[in-house]
Amino acid sequence: MTSYNWGIVGTGWIAHDMGEVLAKRDGEIYGVCGSSLVKAKEFAKEYPVKMVYSDLDDMLADPHIDIVYIATPHNLHYAMIKAALLKGKHVFCEKAITVNSQQLEECVNIANEKQLVLSDGVTLFHMPLYKKLRQVVQSGKLGKVKMIQVNFGSLKEYDVNSRFFSKELAGGALLDIGVYAVSFARYFMTSQPEVILTSVEYFETGVDESSGIILKNQEGEMGVIALTMRAKQPKRGVIACEHGYIEINEYPRADEAKIIYTNTGETEVIKLGDSKEALHYEVLDMENYISTKTGAENLQMIQDVMTILTKVRQEWGMVYPFE
Repeated sequence: MTSYNWGIVGTGWIAHDMGEVLAKRDGEIYGVCGSSLVKAKEFAKEYPVKMVYSDLDDMLADPHIDIVYIATPHNLHYAMIKAALLKGKHVFCEKAITVNSQQLEECVNIANEKQLVLSDGVTLFHMPLYKKLRQVVQSGKLGKVKMIQVNFGSLKEYDVNSRFFSKELAGGALLDIGVYAVSFARYFMTSQPEVILTSVEYFETGVDESSGIILKNQEGEMGVIALTMRAKQPKRGVIACEHGYIEINEYPRADEAKIIYTNTGETEVIKLGDSKEALHYEVLDMENYISTKTGAENLQMIQDVMTILTKVRQEWGMVYPFE
Protein backbone atom coordinates (compact mmCIF):
# COMPACT_ATOMS: atom_id res chain seq x y z
CA MET A 1 0.00 0.00 0.00
CA THR A 2 1.15 3.53 -0.75
CA SER A 3 2.60 5.43 2.19
CA TYR A 4 1.05 8.80 3.02
CA ASN A 5 2.32 11.73 5.05
CA TRP A 6 -0.14 12.92 7.67
CA GLY A 7 -0.27 16.40 9.14
CA ILE A 8 -2.14 16.88 12.44
CA VAL A 9 -3.97 20.14 13.16
CA GLY A 10 -4.74 20.55 16.85
CA THR A 11 -3.02 19.25 19.98
CA GLY A 12 -5.90 18.17 22.23
CA TRP A 13 -6.58 14.69 23.61
CA ILE A 14 -8.00 13.22 20.40
CA ALA A 15 -5.00 14.56 18.45
CA HIS A 16 -2.77 12.77 20.96
CA ASP A 17 -4.71 9.54 20.42
CA MET A 18 -4.29 9.86 16.67
CA GLY A 19 -0.64 10.76 17.18
CA GLU A 20 -0.04 7.47 18.96
CA VAL A 21 -1.68 5.53 16.13
CA LEU A 22 0.24 7.28 13.36
CA ALA A 23 3.56 7.09 15.20
CA LYS A 24 3.10 3.37 15.77
CA ARG A 25 1.93 2.73 12.21
CA ASP A 26 4.26 4.96 10.20
CA GLY A 27 7.20 5.38 12.54
CA GLU A 28 6.69 9.13 12.60
CA ILE A 29 4.13 11.87 12.11
CA TYR A 30 5.11 14.08 9.24
CA GLY A 31 3.87 17.32 10.77
CA VAL A 32 1.85 19.03 13.48
CA CYS A 33 0.26 22.46 13.75
CA GLY A 34 -1.20 23.73 17.02
CA SER A 35 -3.09 26.82 18.08
CA SER A 36 0.37 28.17 18.94
CA LEU A 37 3.93 27.22 18.03
CA VAL A 38 4.56 26.44 21.70
CA LYS A 39 1.76 23.86 21.79
CA ALA A 40 2.92 22.32 18.52
CA LYS A 41 6.47 21.98 19.86
CA GLU A 42 5.17 20.42 23.09
CA PHE A 43 3.21 17.89 21.04
CA ALA A 44 6.32 17.12 18.97
CA LYS A 45 8.23 16.24 22.16
CA GLU A 46 5.84 13.36 22.82
CA TYR A 47 5.90 11.74 19.38
CA PRO A 48 8.38 11.36 16.52
CA VAL A 49 7.27 14.42 14.53
CA LYS A 50 9.30 15.49 11.52
CA MET A 51 7.91 19.01 10.98
CA VAL A 52 6.39 21.60 13.32
CA TYR A 53 4.41 24.43 11.73
CA SER A 54 3.70 27.87 13.13
CA ASP A 55 0.29 28.06 11.46
CA LEU A 56 -2.03 26.14 9.15
CA ASP A 57 -0.92 28.02 6.03
CA ASP A 58 2.64 26.78 6.56
CA MET A 59 1.46 23.19 6.79
CA LEU A 60 -0.76 23.47 3.73
CA ALA A 61 2.09 24.99 1.74
CA ASP A 62 4.27 21.93 2.35
CA PRO A 63 4.06 19.72 -0.76
CA HIS A 64 5.01 16.63 1.27
CA ILE A 65 1.78 16.66 3.28
CA ASP A 66 -0.75 14.25 1.74
CA ILE A 67 -3.48 14.04 4.39
CA VAL A 68 -4.55 16.72 6.86
CA TYR A 69 -6.13 15.45 10.06
CA ILE A 70 -8.23 18.15 11.76
CA ALA A 71 -8.75 17.82 15.52
CA THR A 72 -9.96 21.26 16.52
CA PRO A 73 -13.29 22.54 17.94
CA HIS A 74 -16.33 22.21 15.64
CA ASN A 75 -16.54 25.88 14.74
CA LEU A 76 -13.10 25.78 13.07
CA HIS A 77 -13.63 22.69 10.92
CA TYR A 78 -15.27 24.27 7.88
CA ALA A 79 -12.61 26.93 7.26
CA MET A 80 -9.78 24.46 7.82
CA ILE A 81 -11.27 21.75 5.61
CA LYS A 82 -11.89 24.22 2.83
CA ALA A 83 -8.38 25.67 3.04
CA ALA A 84 -6.79 22.20 2.99
CA LEU A 85 -8.85 21.00 0.03
CA LEU A 86 -8.08 24.13 -1.96
CA LYS A 87 -4.39 23.38 -1.41
CA GLY A 88 -4.86 19.88 -2.81
CA LYS A 89 -4.77 17.94 0.46
CA HIS A 90 -6.95 14.99 1.39
CA VAL A 91 -8.81 15.68 4.64
CA PHE A 92 -9.82 13.53 7.58
CA CYS A 93 -11.72 15.65 10.08
CA GLU A 94 -12.99 14.89 13.56
CA LYS A 95 -16.73 14.78 14.10
CA ALA A 96 -18.88 16.70 13.63
CA ILE A 97 -17.24 17.34 10.28
CA THR A 98 -18.95 20.75 9.90
CA VAL A 99 -21.71 22.50 11.84
CA ASN A 100 -24.29 22.43 9.04
CA SER A 101 -25.04 20.79 5.72
CA GLN A 102 -24.40 23.95 3.70
CA GLN A 103 -20.80 24.07 4.90
CA LEU A 104 -20.33 20.39 4.15
CA GLU A 105 -21.85 20.63 0.68
CA GLU A 106 -19.39 23.36 -0.25
CA CYS A 107 -16.47 21.26 0.98
CA VAL A 108 -17.73 18.16 -0.85
CA ASN A 109 -17.99 20.12 -4.10
CA ILE A 110 -14.37 21.23 -3.76
CA ALA A 111 -13.22 17.69 -2.92
CA ASN A 112 -15.03 16.27 -5.93
CA GLU A 113 -13.71 18.96 -8.25
CA LYS A 114 -10.13 18.30 -7.13
CA GLN A 115 -10.59 14.53 -6.86
CA LEU A 116 -9.67 14.51 -3.19
CA VAL A 117 -10.90 12.32 -0.35
CA LEU A 118 -12.88 13.87 2.49
CA SER A 119 -13.92 11.76 5.48
CA ASP A 120 -14.60 12.09 9.19
CA GLY A 121 -13.97 10.54 12.59
CA VAL A 122 -17.31 8.87 13.30
CA THR A 123 -15.62 5.68 14.42
CA LEU A 124 -18.51 3.29 13.84
CA PHE A 125 -18.28 3.90 10.08
CA HIS A 126 -14.80 2.40 10.18
CA MET A 127 -15.15 -0.44 12.70
CA PRO A 128 -15.00 -3.97 11.18
CA LEU A 129 -17.99 -5.06 13.30
CA TYR A 130 -20.32 -2.55 11.68
CA LYS A 131 -19.39 -3.55 8.16
CA LYS A 132 -20.32 -7.13 9.05
CA LEU A 133 -23.56 -6.16 10.81
CA ARG A 134 -24.67 -4.06 7.86
CA GLN A 135 -24.22 -7.11 5.64
CA VAL A 136 -26.36 -9.14 8.04
CA VAL A 137 -29.13 -6.52 8.05
CA GLN A 138 -29.07 -6.01 4.29
CA SER A 139 -29.12 -9.78 3.64
CA GLY A 140 -32.69 -9.94 4.94
CA LYS A 141 -31.74 -12.70 7.38
CA LEU A 142 -33.57 -10.87 10.17
CA GLY A 143 -36.39 -9.61 7.99
CA LYS A 144 -37.19 -5.97 7.40
CA VAL A 145 -35.83 -3.28 9.71
CA LYS A 146 -38.66 -1.85 11.78
CA MET A 147 -37.07 0.37 14.43
CA ILE A 148 -33.65 1.52 15.53
CA GLN A 149 -33.20 2.77 19.09
CA VAL A 150 -30.09 4.68 20.13
CA ASN A 151 -29.09 6.26 23.43
CA PHE A 152 -26.11 8.43 24.29
CA GLY A 153 -25.76 10.24 27.58
CA SER A 154 -22.62 12.06 28.68
CA LEU A 155 -22.35 13.60 32.12
CA LYS A 156 -20.30 16.71 31.40
CA GLU A 157 -19.13 18.66 34.43
CA TYR A 158 -21.15 21.80 35.10
CA ASP A 159 -19.01 24.57 33.63
CA VAL A 160 -20.53 27.45 31.67
CA ASN A 161 -17.06 28.20 30.28
CA SER A 162 -16.52 24.71 28.88
CA ARG A 163 -16.42 24.28 25.10
CA PHE A 164 -19.13 21.64 25.49
CA PHE A 165 -21.57 24.35 26.59
CA SER A 166 -20.29 27.21 24.43
CA LYS A 167 -22.61 28.32 21.67
CA GLU A 168 -19.74 30.27 20.09
CA LEU A 169 -17.79 27.00 19.75
CA ALA A 170 -20.82 25.02 18.44
CA GLY A 171 -21.19 23.16 21.73
CA GLY A 172 -24.15 21.10 22.87
CA ALA A 173 -25.12 17.45 22.80
CA LEU A 174 -26.18 17.22 19.15
CA LEU A 175 -22.83 17.83 17.45
CA ASP A 176 -20.69 16.34 20.20
CA ILE A 177 -22.45 13.04 20.92
CA GLY A 178 -25.59 13.16 18.80
CA VAL A 179 -23.55 12.73 15.65
CA TYR A 180 -22.74 9.18 16.79
CA ALA A 181 -26.36 8.32 17.56
CA VAL A 182 -27.65 9.75 14.28
CA SER A 183 -24.86 7.99 12.38
CA PHE A 184 -25.83 4.68 14.00
CA ALA A 185 -29.46 5.12 13.02
CA ARG A 186 -28.74 6.23 9.44
CA TYR A 187 -26.18 3.46 8.89
CA PHE A 188 -28.82 0.78 9.31
CA MET A 189 -31.75 2.56 7.66
CA THR A 190 -32.44 1.64 4.04
CA SER A 191 -32.79 5.26 2.95
CA GLN A 192 -32.49 8.79 4.24
CA PRO A 193 -35.34 9.69 6.65
CA GLU A 194 -37.95 12.08 5.31
CA VAL A 195 -39.74 12.75 8.59
CA ILE A 196 -37.95 14.32 11.57
CA LEU A 197 -39.72 15.01 14.86
CA THR A 198 -37.77 16.43 17.78
CA SER A 199 -37.89 18.25 21.09
CA VAL A 200 -35.07 19.91 23.03
CA GLU A 201 -34.14 21.14 26.49
CA TYR A 202 -31.54 23.92 26.55
CA PHE A 203 -28.61 24.50 28.89
CA GLU A 204 -28.36 27.98 30.37
CA THR A 205 -25.80 29.06 27.76
CA GLY A 206 -28.27 28.36 24.95
CA VAL A 207 -26.86 25.07 23.65
CA ASP A 208 -28.88 21.86 23.56
CA GLU A 209 -28.51 19.86 26.77
CA SER A 210 -31.04 17.07 26.15
CA SER A 211 -33.13 16.08 23.17
CA GLY A 212 -35.32 13.40 21.67
CA ILE A 213 -35.30 12.74 17.94
CA ILE A 214 -37.62 10.52 15.87
CA LEU A 215 -36.75 9.66 12.27
CA LYS A 216 -38.84 7.88 9.64
CA ASN A 217 -38.03 7.03 6.02
CA GLN A 218 -40.12 5.99 3.01
CA GLU A 219 -39.75 2.32 3.92
CA GLY A 220 -41.47 2.99 7.25
CA GLU A 221 -38.29 2.34 9.24
CA MET A 222 -38.09 4.45 12.38
CA GLY A 223 -35.18 5.72 14.44
CA VAL A 224 -35.66 6.82 18.05
CA ILE A 225 -32.76 8.74 19.59
CA ALA A 226 -32.25 10.05 23.14
CA LEU A 227 -29.38 12.43 23.96
CA THR A 228 -28.30 13.93 27.27
CA MET A 229 -25.31 16.12 28.12
CA ARG A 230 -25.80 16.38 31.89
CA ALA A 231 -26.94 12.83 32.64
CA LYS A 232 -25.30 9.51 31.95
CA GLN A 233 -27.01 6.96 29.71
CA PRO A 234 -25.71 3.65 28.40
CA LYS A 235 -24.32 3.92 24.88
CA ARG A 236 -26.73 1.33 23.56
CA GLY A 237 -28.05 0.74 20.08
CA VAL A 238 -30.70 -1.74 18.94
CA ILE A 239 -31.70 -2.63 15.39
CA ALA A 240 -35.14 -4.25 15.65
CA CYS A 241 -36.21 -6.36 12.66
CA GLU A 242 -39.12 -8.68 11.92
CA HIS A 243 -37.37 -11.88 12.98
CA GLY A 244 -34.86 -10.66 15.51
CA TYR A 245 -32.87 -7.76 16.84
CA ILE A 246 -29.25 -6.74 17.16
CA GLU A 247 -28.05 -5.21 20.42
CA ILE A 248 -24.78 -3.29 20.64
CA ASN A 249 -23.40 -1.77 23.83
CA GLU A 250 -20.72 0.96 23.85
CA TYR A 251 -21.60 1.28 20.18
CA PRO A 252 -19.33 4.15 19.01
CA ARG A 253 -16.28 1.84 19.04
CA ALA A 254 -17.96 -1.53 19.44
CA ASP A 255 -16.28 -4.83 18.63
CA GLU A 256 -19.09 -7.11 19.83
CA ALA A 257 -22.81 -7.41 19.10
CA LYS A 258 -25.55 -9.81 20.12
CA ILE A 259 -28.25 -11.05 17.75
CA ILE A 260 -31.44 -12.39 19.32
CA TYR A 261 -33.66 -14.43 16.98
CA THR A 262 -37.18 -13.79 18.26
CA ASN A 263 -38.79 -16.83 16.59
CA THR A 264 -36.48 -19.35 18.26
CA GLY A 265 -34.97 -17.48 21.18
CA GLU A 266 -31.53 -18.36 19.84
CA THR A 267 -28.71 -15.93 20.60
CA GLU A 268 -25.66 -15.30 18.43
CA VAL A 269 -22.66 -13.21 19.46
CA ILE A 270 -20.52 -11.60 16.76
CA LYS A 271 -17.05 -10.39 17.73
CA LEU A 272 -15.00 -8.57 15.15
CA GLY A 273 -12.18 -6.05 15.39
CA ASP A 274 -10.86 -4.39 18.53
CA SER A 275 -12.36 -1.28 20.12
CA LYS A 276 -8.88 -0.20 21.22
CA GLU A 277 -7.83 -0.01 17.57
CA ALA A 278 -10.67 2.32 16.50
CA LEU A 279 -8.45 5.12 15.22
CA HIS A 280 -6.23 2.60 13.45
CA TYR A 281 -9.28 1.47 11.44
CA GLU A 282 -9.99 5.12 10.60
CA VAL A 283 -6.47 5.53 9.23
CA LEU A 284 -6.71 2.29 7.25
CA ASP A 285 -10.01 3.30 5.66
CA MET A 286 -8.83 6.80 4.84
CA GLU A 287 -5.68 5.58 3.12
CA ASN A 288 -7.64 2.87 1.32
CA TYR A 289 -10.15 5.46 0.03
CA ILE A 290 -7.24 7.40 -1.47
CA SER A 291 -5.40 4.40 -2.90
CA THR A 292 -8.46 2.80 -4.47
CA LYS A 293 -10.32 6.01 -5.32
CA THR A 294 -13.28 4.87 -3.26
CA GLY A 295 -14.97 6.47 -0.29
CA ALA A 296 -17.96 7.94 -2.11
CA GLU A 297 -20.39 5.78 -0.12
CA ASN A 298 -18.79 6.83 3.15
CA LEU A 299 -18.97 10.50 2.18
CA GLN A 300 -22.63 10.18 1.19
CA MET A 301 -23.37 8.67 4.60
CA ILE A 302 -21.58 11.62 6.26
CA GLN A 303 -23.65 14.03 4.16
CA ASP A 304 -26.89 12.25 5.10
CA VAL A 305 -26.02 12.51 8.79
CA MET A 306 -25.16 16.20 8.56
CA THR A 307 -28.43 16.85 6.71
CA ILE A 308 -30.33 15.23 9.59
CA LEU A 309 -28.38 17.18 12.22
CA THR A 310 -29.03 20.43 10.37
CA LYS A 311 -32.77 19.74 10.02
CA VAL A 312 -33.00 18.89 13.72
CA ARG A 313 -31.49 22.24 14.65
CA GLN A 314 -33.77 24.00 12.19
CA GLU A 315 -36.74 22.38 13.94
CA TRP A 316 -35.42 23.74 17.23
CA GLY A 317 -34.68 27.17 15.78
CA MET A 318 -31.17 27.00 17.26
CA VAL A 319 -28.52 28.97 15.36
CA TYR A 320 -24.86 29.36 16.28
CA PRO A 321 -23.65 32.98 16.49
CA PHE A 322 -21.17 32.56 13.61
CA GLU A 323 -23.67 31.03 11.14
